[in-house]
Amino acid sequence: MSASTTGAGDSPGGVLEPIIAQQVRRYRAEQGISAADLAARTGLSKAMISKIESATTSCSLTTLQRLADGFGIPVTALFRGSASDREASFTKAGAGSVSVRSGTQHGHLYRMLGVLKDTPNALEPTLVTLTDASNVFPLFQHPGTEFLYMLEGRMRYGHGGYEYEMEPGDALLLDGEAAHGPVELIEVPIRFLAIRSR
Repeated sequence: MSASTTGAGDSPGGVLEPIIAQQVRRYRAEQGISAADLAARTGLSKAMISKIESATTSCSLTTLQRLADGFGIPVTALFRGSASDREASFTKAGAGSVSVRSGTQHGHLYRMLGVLKDTPNALEPTLVTLTDASNVFPLFQHPGTEFLYMLEGRMRYGHGGYEYEMEPGDALLLDGEAAHGPVELIEVPIRFLAIRSR
């Protein structure tokens, strides 16, 4: 048997059935085929296609594979929408929480652009603004990697025993375990995007 069914008009009660039903209806509409055409393509009965589209049956893996083959799509496409509760972080322009770090009191502003608290190894994007050409340059060390992209101004940035003169459009990808940070602020204000992995 290719699928288990419930009584007419009843719902199997799962969360995937309505999603699969929606995707089957969508792909059938996009491809301009009738339920009878899909039945012929998949070897399923027209009645079974109707039950799938009304979410009154739970599809077996074999049935899902037949549907995917009939549409010419990967099986996973039938589940799109099932992960709608995944975490996301949206930050409007000019918003984002300000992070207080070493150097903040010397004209160094760190604005977090997004945080995924429940996602392991999530990226941490920060917009860094340096407005004071002081001699206070904090150094950072952390696990993982970090990516810098210069937006405005010019600076020399140190990483381990190396220094890089950076201007708008320049990018630097570095290993966070080595001490790194600005060495000289050549032209302020300076703005750059820093994205690091946790």
